[in-house]
Amino acid sequence: MPHPANLYSLVADIGGTNTRVALAEGRRLVEGTIRRYANADYPGLETVLRHYIADEGGVDPKAACVAVAGPVRDGRATLTNLDWTMDNDTLRRATGAETVAILNDLQAQGHALGHIAPDKIRTVIPFPPADPMATKLVIGVGTGFNAAPVFDTPRGRLVAASESGHVNLPVRDAADARLAAHLTASHGFASVEDVLSGRGLEAVYLWLGHEAGDPREASAHEIMQGCTSGSDPRAVDAARHFARVLGMVAGNLALIQLPFGGVYLIGGVSRAIAPFLTEFRFEAAFHDKGRFAGFMTGFGVGVVEDDYAALTGSAAYLVGMMA
Repeated sequence: MPHPANLYSLVADIGGTNTRVALAEGRRLVEGTIRRYANADYPGLETVLRHYIADEGGVDPKAACVAVAGPVRDGRATLTNLDWTMDNDTLRRATGAETVAILNDLQAQGHALGHIAPDKIRTVIPFPPADPMATKLVIGVGTGFNAAPVFDTPRGRLVAASESGHVNLPVRDAADARLAAHLTASHGFASVEDVLSGRGLEAVYLWLGHEAGDPREASAHEIMQGCTSGSDPRAVDAARHFARVLGMVAGNLALIQLPFGGVYLIGGVSRAIAPFLTEFRFEAAFHDKGRFAGFMTGFGVGVVEDDYAALTGSAAYLVGMMA
């Protein structure tokens, strides 16, 4: 049955591998309209969106917002791990929408906070009581790494973009220094994303092999399988090191942004490592800030386990934009 014209918004979440598209009424995703498309099957996002509109019976949305895994500047987005670009004019042409917006995917996740079901957030470090307007922080760990602060103001919500994954990898001890040297030898630079991402977990596993004189490769999926089953001690060590670095970096970012409203980890790798964070002492690494260790207890940490949070955030952003 055709959808009414100019009633719904079209929202999309463009990752490095797949694009999810849905219709939204206000902040609510319309049941049965979420579709996923493999990016490899399309030459660009405009084609994906046109395909989706046809699949939904030629829907005519009143607004459209896309969240992209890459930097956005002056209404133009370039995906970090895919040779696609998108700007406002292209989005308007592809969807026919009067109002359009392009967000970084972390920005969309930030706009979703407060609109995610509580059972879709796994608590890692308990959240202390906080003012509803307190700053929050989203940290994405998946194909890449990034973080974005979330500021609630009397004029609405602001989610500031960043490219946090490309800063220098912090070094806490001799093992961190050896890992950084290994990554620098391979890439010329050791960044946070070189460890805290899917390929980063693979790099840690390979580095541990070099340390043991037995280098071998494994995919992130294989590493997490070996960690879960306990069948691969090196996979367990790689996940443990990953969790410690994640705690260290998340703690650094918390000190920069002071997110008393909570730190929220998102992304496929965050969800995969979540069951091990307590065992692998993520909290200890997060709090390990010398004389500020006690201060760090003011920040709660959770993992968002909602695959459609970026879609919800895109819808919420449009609601604020059109208010």
